[in-house]
Amino acid sequence: MTNLLARETSPYLLQHADNPVHWRPWGPAALEEARRRDRPLLVSIGYAACHWCHVMAHESFEDAETAALMNDLFVCVKIDREERPDIDHIYMSALHAMGEQGGWPLTMFATPDGAPFWGGTYFPPAARWGKPSFKQVCHAIDHAWRTQREQIGRNAEAVGAHLAELSASQAGAAIEASDLARAAHAFSRIVDRDHGGIGGAPKFPNMPIFRFLWNEYFRARDVDAREAVRGLLAAMSEGGVYDHLGGGYARYSVDAEWLAPHFEKMLYDNAQALELLARAHADAPTPLFAARARETVDWLMREMRAQTPAGRAFAAAQDADQDGEEGLFYTWRAEEIDAALGPEAALFKDAYDVRPGGNWEGRTVLRRVTPPGDAATEARLAAARAKLFALREGRPKPARDDKVLADWNGLTIAALAKAACVFDEPDWLAAAREAFDAVDATLKDQAGDLAHAWRGRVSAAGQLDDCAAMTLAALALFEAGGERRFLDRAAELARRAEDLFGAGDGGFYLVSRDATDTPGARPRHARDNATPAGAGQMAQALTLLWRLTGEDGWRIAAERALAAFSGARDQLPMSPTLLTAADNMARGRLVVIAGDDGERLARIARAAADPAISAMVTRDGADWPAASPAHGRTPVAGAAAAYVCENGVCGLPIVSPDELQREIRRA
Repeated sequence: MTNLLARETSPYLLQHADNPVHWRPWGPAALEEARRRDRPLLVSIGYAACHWCHVMAHESFEDAETAALMNDLFVCVKIDREERPDIDHIYMSALHAMGEQGGWPLTMFATPDGAPFWGGTYFPPAARWGKPSFKQVCHAIDHAWRTQREQIGRNAEAVGAHLAELSASQAGAAIEASDLARAAHAFSRIVDRDHGGIGGAPKFPNMPIFRFLWNEYFRARDVDAREAVRGLLAAMSEGGVYDHLGGGYARYSVDAEWLAPHFEKMLYDNAQALELLARAHADAPTPLFAARARETVDWLMREMRAQTPAGRAFAAAQDADQDGEEGLFYTWRAEEIDAALGPEAALFKDAYDVRPGGNWEGRTVLRRVTPPGDAATEARLAAARAKLFALREGRPKPARDDKVLADWNGLTIAALAKAACVFDEPDWLAAAREAFDAVDATLKDQAGDLAHAWRGRVSAAGQLDDCAAMTLAALALFEAGGERRFLDRAAELARRAEDLFGAGDGGFYLVSRDATDTPGARPRHARDNATPAGAGQMAQALTLLWRLTGEDGWRIAAERALAAFSGARDQLPMSPTLLTAADNMARGRLVVIAGDDGERLARIARAAADPAISAMVTRDGADWPAASPAHGRTPVAGAAAAYVCENGVCGLPIVSPDELQREIRRA
């Protein structure tokens, strides 16, 4: 009996390798031990950058008395939710089925075969805030296991039946414009018009929802949707949730005003923010959005590159805590600002809400509270930020979770490719290409299929989200640079997704048909969370493959993927990515640029703000097969020409960049 986590590669699991708890990684060996000892599983799920995960670890898992109790009563399993999102999804869904609010750390008790029967999130070391102590919970579960085994069995069966129901087919008729309008109206009602975002405290970015609202702006000419997106981006970009010195957005704000974040920075949040910033800037050039996009990319390149044998990809996250204190690295005291900036301190403190007593727990979270000044003022503030950044670099840095995740890298690659086109930054596109090639070459399982997680070795099998996000990443790279190999790879990934994850009705399961260690029913859903659902991303990828290749098989696959989750009409607002894919299926347009000198036209098409606009290039139409919309598209009188194609029909050639811009912007 010992802690086995030292054998793992996940930074989160390694954080717990010295705990006196006899942690096991998830797998058949842990379940076999539970059966042999006739003990429940105590499953604890978190991630490396999670503040409250650290708190519970310090309070309970590092405490010898608590650990001894856990070791005696349970087989204890520790899971990195980022490494095993499939297991996290199952147990989080079980927690919701029990009527509990989700979050991390997730604490779940399960039978020896992995069936969940009771759970919660964070439990304190002593009873407070209306919560029992963690030791009380452990004793209560042990008592129930010994005296109420039949009731536990019934609970586990009921939860399992509910999870199976959630994974059942919900196929229906085609998604219509009225479904999109209904979802947009529902979201519009809960948007915070004063502070940006949705709801009150705590406040999350909810990027898939706002990506859908951005799509709605173009579909329905819904100016309210446009302002909701711009309001979110502006509020986050000026608030404390943004790192004004080093770039990048924190995961969420504990208040309604985006002042005080949980300071962890997640790759997926920043990827989705970058794409929205680029599209919003493309629609209406905005200095704030341009600055935040460039600063966020600077952060990605400086802090988040992760070396693999095949090149640099992107790491998963930066931690919230430093020396056991949340936000210590990022926050300031007024006297520190005074000492660092001298006579420039007054201007900076006024602009960034630096107060004598701080604006958050005795310290200051920097946020921009004054409007933009003249060029000279902004130059002074930039110099002050640079000085404070250099000073901050001397502090001990928060830990970085440097594992490479295929799905989050896919989101980042696609965002970088789009931003590179909008801001005319070829180096960003080069970084996106390098990351794609690194992930595609390094994250491979024994069968050669895309894996999910890598840190020195592959540590988790590929899932639907990985295949879907990397397919979209390949398509984004193809559109941004015109390299045929990326379109070919996207088609390969999509075909493999159908084979490994296809449900037979056009929909997709989250885990492969070869998965052997997922408890209960094989999960499937199209509901977005902090990241877009794999099913929605896959529908979008199939739609784009049809548009870019002209092959009817992709159209049929896309229609089936959309219909596979459309039966529960009242639940469609929970799947904004799927709804966006449905609109792009109906409304999407492809701009084909023909000619060797078509770079000006290509830049306009590739930088389009409307997500339903795609782009591809050809020399003279002869370099693509007959099914391709590019086939037969030729320059005009030796000059490059653009053809705008919709529903398989291409318009007359356009040679004027201004005319192409007008055509792209028409309703």
